[in-house]
Amino acid sequence: MTRTRTTHAIPRRLAALARRVSWPERAAAAVVLAAAGFGFAEVGTGLYIKVKAQVAQVLLERAWMRTRAGEAEAKPWPWADTWPVARITVPRIGKSAVVLAGASGEAMAFAPGHMTGTPLPGMPGIGVISGHRDTHFAFLREIVGGDLVTISTVDGSDHTYRVTGTSVVRADASGIDPGAPGRGIALVTCYPFDAYERGPERFVVHADELTSPDVASAQLGPQGIGDPFRLPEVPDRDVLAVAQPQLEAAGAEQPAEH
Repeated sequence: MTRTRTTHAIPRRLAALARRVSWPERAAAAVVLAAAGFGFAEVGTGLYIKVKAQVAQVLLERAWMRTRAGEAEAKPWPWADTWPVARITVPRIGKSAVVLAGASGEAMAFAPGHMTGTPLPGMPGIGVISGHRDTHFAFLREIVGGDLVTISTVDGSDHTYRVTGTSVVRADASGIDPGAPGRGIALVTCYPFDAYERGPERFVVHADELTSPDVASAQLGPQGIGDPFRLPEVPDRDVLAVAQPQLEAAGAEQPAEH
């Protein structure tokens, strides 16, 4: 007589993935998946995306440390198509976040993203960094003119910017010119902050780089106005649509390179 065994083992593809990551990453991934299940039961509350974003910060911090240690394009998880390029800090309000490469759906689901085609921090022109208004860039509403913003980059340097003003613009007519003279950044999120649906307006924080924190420009107002530059969509949506297909694909012996 043949006895049938019931097994509760992890599916083979997920087991293969688990063997390729460290135990802290496995633990964080388990919490992410648990949050996903809870999120389905709490559709409309916004809790799922917030919990998942917070847990992802553990992996992002590890990837940032590896980046600063010299690893190129250090992916926060094996199937990621993005990697840390900077860290943004606003000392007055005690806020900080890792910035990922690109403003793709996956990148912005977990952290602010540096928009491709705009200068990296510290380079000439206006670099654009976008983030969600209800998670990573919710603190933009607290920023005021004169605030200092520090951006640390992968080469180990720190760049200090002074906020010159804020503005509300349309996504298709932002007035941001990446090729404008000087060195600056534009921090972008959806607007209004308390809205539940995506609209055409964007909230922009404008800041100019300082040669020294003690030598500051007190001018207020948007900088770098030039040819219209279309801002990316900043969708307030469930990140599972982005993450789940790549999680399934991660069962291969080697995750796809992007």
